[in-house]
Amino acid sequence: MSRTPRADDRPEGDRIAKLLARAGVASRREIERMIEDGRVTLAGKPVTTPATFLTSLDGVSVDGKPVGKVEAPRLFRFHKPSGLLTAERDSSGRPTIYTALRNALPKGTPRMIPVGRLDFTTEGLLMLTNDGELKRAMELPSSGIPRTYRARAFGDVTQAQLDDLIEGVEIDGIRYGKIEADLERGSGKNRWVQMTLTEGKNREVRRVLEHLGLKVNRLMRLAYGPFELADLPRGAAQEVPQKQVEAFRKQLMRSK
Repeated sequence: MSRTPRADDRPEGDRIAKLLARAGVASRREIERMIEDGRVTLAGKPVTTPATFLTSLDGVSVDGKPVGKVEAPRLFRFHKPSGLLTAERDSSGRPTIYTALRNALPKGTPRMIPVGRLDFTTEGLLMLTNDGELKRAMELPSSGIPRTYRARAFGDVTQAQLDDLIEGVEIDGIRYGKIEADLERGSGKNRWVQMTLTEGKNREVRRVLEHLGLKVNRLMRLAYGPFELADLPRGAAQEVPQKQVEAFRKQLMRSK
C-alpha cells in the first residue's frame, strides 16, 4: 500500500542533475541526456538516474573529468558582435562566441554558458552565467523577463501597425505574445524600431517585422531584464556585481 512520504523520508541534498547544472556543466535537461549516455559517474560508477541525491559533487566526474565544487552564481554582460554563432562549436567551421570569450573573460573564469541565443547576424547584449539553473530560469517565458531589441528595417510601417502588436500576433500558426514596439523618428525606407517582448521565441523579432512587410537588415539586443548593453564595447564582457546577481536571483525565484 502506498503512503505519503513524511518530511524525514526525503533524501538529503539535491538531485545530481540540479547540482551539475548549478556547477555550470550544462542545463538540467542536457545533464539528464548525459546521464542516459553514461557520461556521468560517481565514485567511478555510471550514474543511472538524475534523481540521485547528493550533498556535494565530491567523486562526480563528467566524461572522465572530476567536477569542481558548486560556485556562487555569476553573471556577465557580453557585447556579442555580428558574425558569431551562439554555440560551443559549429560543424561548418563558423566562428562562435567562445572564440571571442577567450579574450573577453578574465583569466581563471569558470566555464560560462549563454542565457538564450542571439542569431549569427544579431549583435548586442548576451548574458552569460556559470549556473545552469539560473540560465534556465532566465530563459523560461513564464519568468516574464523583458528583452529589448533595436532593429533597422527596410520598408513601410506605421506606429499604428506597431501598436497592434501589444495584443500579440499569430504567424504561420505560431502565437507571439505581447510586444511593445515604437517607431523611431526618421525618414526614408530604412527605419529603426525598438521592441520589448518577454517570450523570446526563435527569430521572433525578425518574423514579426517580416510579417508587417519589413526586411530587417540590422538587429541588436539592448537589454535583458535589468541588465543593459549600455556603452559596453563590442566584443567585451563585464561581470555583474555579486550583490546585484543575488538580488536578481532571489527576485526571479520568488516569481516562479
